[in-house]
Amino acid sequence: MNRRIVMAVLAAAGVLAAVPSFAADPLKVGFVYVGPVGDAGWTYAHDQARLAMEKELGGKVKTTYVENVPESADAERVIRKLVAEGNKLIFTTSFGYMNATEKVAKSTPGVVFLHATGFKTGKNMGTYESRLYEGAYLDGILAGKMTKTNTLGFIASFPVPEVIRNINAYTLGAQSVNPKIKTKVIWVNSWYDPAKERQAAETLVAQGADVMAQNTDSPATLQVAQEKGVYAFGWDSDMSKFAPKAHLTAATNDWSGYYIDTAKAVLAGTWKPTEYRGGMKEGMVKMSKLNPAVSADAAKAFEEKKAALVAGTFAPFTGPIKDQSGAIRYAAGVLVPQKDLLSMNFYVQGVEGTIPK
Repeated sequence: MNRRIVMAVLAAAGVLAAVPSFAADPLKVGFVYVGPVGDAGWTYAHDQARLAMEKELGGKVKTTYVENVPESADAERVIRKLVAEGNKLIFTTSFGYMNATEKVAKSTPGVVFLHATGFKTGKNMGTYESRLYEGAYLDGILAGKMTKTNTLGFIASFPVPEVIRNINAYTLGAQSVNPKIKTKVIWVNSWYDPAKERQAAETLVAQGADVMAQNTDSPATLQVAQEKGVYAFGWDSDMSKFAPKAHLTAATNDWSGYYIDTAKAVLAGTWKPTEYRGGMKEGMVKMSKLNPAVSADAAKAFEEKKAALVAGTFAPFTGPIKDQSGAIRYAAGVLVPQKDLLSMNFYVQGVEGTIPK
């Protein structure tokens, strides 16, 4: 990750009275995970970053984690337990932990809380998120070039703005190189359920999808793709080892720089709450190696747009953008405002079906 960019966001001119320096003792850091550390996706990526923090900071930090925590009242219990165990920096790594994190943060001002993918902040609570939709857009470019049926599939978890953004970005990326594209979506109502993900992928293939993406955490979609002779993408981490023939690339999250720099700021007493969002430009989103099966033409289109994202000269959600009905939501050249991205609740033209309530 580009440390200068991250530190510019995290550093503050003053020191929050409620957030003391922990330079004299190891900083205890707790993580709350929605899935198992071995899910090969979202939680795995967070845990790799936790391990990178330990390696980088050595004896200055002591980390712990709780995995498979439901996005329910149980989350508050787990967070409070981490506080009781002396953790002074706590990362809650899933959207459904937002309200529980806010509640505990308000009652424990001497602890720093960071919530992933949410939108609520406080005196001792910040948010962080990756612009993983940039990777979804690049996936779409490859899908649009590689499909033979012009039908793409997407296995979706929950109908929250984060997931809807990724479905739309995937479709927009594909349409940028192939206007005939349509995207079929199946919602599985789980971040990690290999059986449901497998069933959804099999259904999509039966419906004609020959390139699939996902916003779920297991490699089941890729395994189905390999079995059926179609293509798919890894998500959150490189999943190529599970389906080397089907895996075209993966949009991956690298949280390590953010975690390391946040811990350094807390140790130094310079942390303050922010709403941090990093993408390819900042090094928080990265693409894994392309499958040799990717055509030269597809690879060229992919690499050109990837370079523009890294340079910060292109944003996936730039008009013209039409919704399913064909109505123009954003005119040509208009950059979709951040507040609209955070509350996105519509499908772009080309995505079939309806968003669950």
